[in-house]
Amino acid sequence: GGLEVYPVESVGQLAAHLRGEAPLEPAAAWTPGPEDFACPDFADVKGQENVKRALEIAAAGGHNLCMVGPPGSGKSMLARRLPSILPDLTRREALEATEIHSVLGLTTSEHPLLVRRPFRSPHHTVSAMGMAGGGSSPRPGEISLAHNGVLFLDELPEFSKEALETLRQPLEDGRVQISRVSGTAVFPARFMLVCAMNPCKCGWYGYSDRCRCSPQAVEKYLSRLSGPLLDRIDLFVEVPPLDFDALSRRTPAEPSAAIKARVDGARAVQAARFGPGGPACNDQMGPAELSRFCALDDACRAVMKGAFDRMGLTARSYDRILRVARTIADLDGAGAVAVEHSSPTWPRPSNIVRRSTCGGRPPDAGGDRPAPLDNKKQIGYNSETLGKESRLHERDYSVKTRGAGA
Repeated sequence: GGLEVYPVESVGQLAAHLRGEAPLEPAAAWTPGPEDFACPDFADVKGQENVKRALEIAAAGGHNLCMVGPPGSGKSMLARRLPSILPDLTRREALEATEIHSVLGLTTSEHPLLVRRPFRSPHHTVSAMGMAGGGSSPRPGEISLAHNGVLFLDELPEFSKEALETLRQPLEDGRVQISRVSGTAVFPARFMLVCAMNPCKCGWYGYSDRCRCSPQAVEKYLSRLSGPLLDRIDLFVEVPPLDFDALSRRTPAEPSAAIKARVDGARAVQAARFGPGGPACNDQMGPAELSRFCALDDACRAVMKGAFDRMGLTARSYDRILRVARTIADLDGAGAVAVEHSSPTWPRPSNIVRRSTCGGRPPDAGGDRPAPLDNKKQIGYNSETLGKESRLHERDYSVKTRGAGA
């Protein structure tokens, strides 16, 4: 904006400049290069169209998402391509993210400003302090470094309970408060949470005869995830293994640029709806916006009531379903939320995982080993837990395809 910056290395150099003894030259304006915008492309991903659709919905509305599937199905590969379809950083968002990174010395003279949304992927051994921030002189943690971007947790159940529970409040408030004897520090932490996990410890339960995990072992593995944390995740999607035909297909996949165009269009609708000073995306809608922009007609209300009663949804789950439905409607260019937006499918998170791990039947149904799944893919709205009521088995619900308007 016409601002001149004079680089100063010492107080003496500044004093000499101010006295006119050794004038400094203003630094040249930094311009990002193509490498600063480089990102893996969805065109590299074969198959998994339903998962791509879930990621598109998550990007369009800023929603949290969890992918469940066996090793090698492409969960991490898909997650690392999410930044390529996210909306561009605004100037304000770029400055906010850069401030946090600069505190930890993560900016350089070659890259002084973040121009792409942060993508943080901490190892599952990260401590609670490393995740949330802290220290005798509080410093930002991973959730703040992911501000205005993505926090990707691969192998979700392998993270310590303490580290995972630090996410709960920031996911609601968009900030993290760290209190120490010396004082209190508040860091911004408005991020998209994207998780990936296997259906069991070895990763193959329900998909291959190589797995020897018992139902009790699977139950123990999934019980590492608390209900309150899972209740803050909007979308659950199964990532099944690809067959040979899908892997060998030469048809080019849809590139990130085409998906991003739809995401940008949906975000433009949201910006016009909320106006300056309003929520940045649908995921940040409060009670007033939900009441005004997510009003349900009689058909939608009947579907929601049936799901609420049958699945035991919490108030938070209900609100998150409305936000996701509003995003799907925005992607479809619909002015109001309709049944096809509010009910693309209604499985519990437990059922998605159990369908993955038990071949579509409860683990205590008998038999030597669960039958492997077919390649039917599921997008599931948020419910409450993976572990609770995991032995219940509900019927499958159809998943709308893009051609059907979902």
